[in-house]
This record gives sequence, C-alpha cells and structure tokens, in this order.
Amino acid sequence: MSAEINHSHVQKGLIESIFTEPLSHSFKRWAAVINFWIYVSCISMALETVEPYGVEFLEWFHVVEYAAVIFFILDYVGNVYFAVNRLKYIVSFWGLVDLISILPTILQILNLGMLQGAKVFRLLRVVRVLRVLKMAKAALKELTNKVKSANPIVTNLRIYFIALFSVLMISSSLMFFVEGELYSPEAMEVGQMELDAHLKLNPLPVDAPPEASKFMPHDPVSKNPIPEDKRFYTSIPASMWWCIVTLTTTGYGDMFPVTFWGRIIAGVTMLLGLVLFGVLMNIVGKTLMVLLFGESSDDKHHAVDKNAIITDMLHLDFISAEQAVKMLKLSEEELKNHLKNI
Repeated sequence: MSAEINHSHVQKGLIESIFTEPLSHSFKRWAAVINFWIYVSCISMALETVEPYGVEFLEWFHVVEYAAVIFFILDYVGNVYFAVNRLKYIVSFWGLVDLISILPTILQILNLGMLQGAKVFRLLRVVRVLRVLKMAKAALKELTNKVKSANPIVTNLRIYFIALFSVLMISSSLMFFVEGELYSPEAMEVGQMELDAHLKLNPLPVDAPPEASKFMPHDPVSKNPIPEDKRFYTSIPASMWWCIVTLTTTGYGDMFPVTFWGRIIAGVTMLLGLVLFGVLMNIVGKTLMVLLFGESSDDKHHAVDKNAIITDMLHLDFISAEQAVKMLKLSEEELKNHLKNI
C-alpha cells in the first residue's frame, strides 16, 4: 500500500514539475514536444492554403490539426491546474493565447457551421503562432537564471530565430487572410455568382466591355478594384516570400499589398524588420568581439554583480548609505577582503 502511495507521489511530482519547474528535465522535454507540434501545426496551416494540396491532402491536414490540438489541450489544462492563481493565468496573455489556439479546432469538431465560414474564426488559428514566443520566454529564463550550460550567444540566436519565425508566420498568414482571401477561388466563385444574378435583373448596356461581366474583387475599405496582375497573396507560402523581402529590405519588392489593411500589416512588418535587424547586429557584434578579441560574454557582468550585492546589503540594512558609497569605490579584490572582515 505504501509503495502505491509513494509511486503516486512520485508521478504527481513528475507531472507537477513539467508545468512548474522551468529548469527541470521533464519541463524541457515537454516544452520540446509542444514546440514540435507548434511548428508542425504552423507548417500544416501554411501548406493547407496551397492549391491543390489543400484539397488533395485535406484529411491529412485535419489529422495533424487534431493531433497538435490534443497536446495543446493537455498543456493548457496542466498549466491551469498547477497555476498558483488559476483565474489569473486564464485571463493572462499567455493563458488567452493557449485558449484561443485550441478554440477554432474545438468549434470545428462541434460542427458549428455558422462559425466555420467566418474570417474571424479562421484568423484565430494565426494566434497559435504566438505560442512559439513561449520558447523565447524559456530561453530568456535561462539567461536571467544564469544556467551554466546555456551559452549566451547561442541562446540569443535562438531567441532571434524564434522571433523571426513568429513575425514571418504571423505577417504572412495575416496578409493572406486579409488580402489574399478577397480573390481566393471560393471568393471569386461566390462573387461571380452574385454578379451573374445581378446582371440577370439588370443587364449591361450593349456597348459595355466584356470584362464588365467578370467579377472584380474590391478593397472593402477604399472600394478600389484589385486587378488580376496585383493578386499576389494566393497562399501563405507565397506571402512568406513577400514577408522575407519586406523584413530584409524594409520596402516593397515584386509583391506589394493594394488594400488598406494589407498596407497596415506591411507597415508593421517593416518596423519589425528594423527591430529584428538591430537585434541581429547586436548578436553578431558580440560574437565578433568574442571570436576576434577573446572577450568573454560574461565580462560585463562583474560591475553589475558588484552593484547588485552592495544594493542588496543596503536594502537589508546591513550597511549604511555612507558605507555603500565607500564600497562602490573599492576594486573587486578590495571588496572581497572588506566583506570578509565584516
């Protein structure tokens, strides 16, 4: 009986450590599994928009979707159950991201047809990409907790590429759903049917050009037509090419948005490209300093550690303000000797 209790206690401790101890091996293994399914679901969502793959392999895309959501549900339930304040986690940013990332599939399983055709419903799947940022959050914890096995340069690169993938995926998906769906095959078919029905009641003049009977998508905000030679965003992978060019050149390339909301997304993507470029230059600069001049990435932490120690001692009333000022003027060696004598 006691053996069963101990086994249950060990299992409970193991499961709890998965969700509460970021530096434990069980937490890292579970995070690796979740991250794998995040990437798989993102790639699956992108490929699903490519014709004819979206029709030919629709069942496989659904299998991947359901498998990923099962892991996301387990992760969400675990985080809620072991949260110190469950309500606070549920309404927090990460809690809402986790919840919204599984809602579209749950609603689809419930066969809520009224929601399946809504653009807002499909846009909710893009929120799942924000789960990728949790990897950056975990990497930042390694830096702040000064894990010995974590190389700061490698960790910074991991954070950079996680952020790059997130921006690439989110911007491309938003551009496809906001602008590309205006001239998707389904939208064009529905638009043509509505135009044909309208022309039956209101025929065109005899001298009207032939293209007048052909449906032309319009920007819902500016009402400007979108000509055929400017319909670039036919899938998420196609939008990724635009996103890469925009992020690296902070300008338009051979693809550019023509709608109001498409240009808003493009403007934000350009600004994010500048931020990512600055982060990359900072990482490259630190790497060159280490490789060329042999500077350690930890060299700049000594002064910070010294100040932190003296500040903590001052807050704990171990020393007075006058003593703190004197200790700040001491070298590290003098400070060590001084602390030994206290």
